[in-house]
Amino acid sequence: MSWNDYYERRNAIDSVLVRAGKNPGGPLPESPAFAGPAQLLLAMHYRWTMKLTGRLSTVLSEADSDPSVDLVDAISDAWRQVVADNPTLYAVLEAHADRYGELRPQRQAERRTLALAAGLAEHHEPVEEITRVGAAFQTLLQTAAEQPARRCSVVEQLLRRLVASA
Repeated sequence: MSWNDYYERRNAIDSVLVRAGKNPGGPLPESPAFAGPAQLLLAMHYRWTMKLTGRLSTVLSEADSDPSVDLVDAISDAWRQVVADNPTLYAVLEAHADRYGELRPQRQAERRTLALAAGLAEHHEPVEEITRVGAAFQTLLQTAAEQPARRCSVVEQLLRRLVASA
């Protein structure tokens, strides 16, 4: 791929994201930079993967130097931050994921990455099991992100810290 191709593809993705801001589930436009909507989505998923793995790498690096870091919380926060920083990209990928089977291997790899990074699975476990754990973790992250934040009173916050089951 030449630099011209790279810039053409980057600009096409940026254009799609601008148009998709109001309707992420809408039809994907044709672009001469891509062979079709599936190729466009794969390129968009690649962008998402670079952003997510970059953030996860930072979190894991910080966790290496601080053993008190809860990996599940840190990875959850990292995922939420990447979604917050790239809401349209995330929304387009989620809206079109089931329509394009070409995204399935990439989404499964993403789920495995989340499970392994959070310490919820180990590399020696079967790939199907790691993917299943990652899918469950990602579903929890998505569900928590969709629910409005509930403000806790100061007393409730203190009780949560004092009582492990709260």
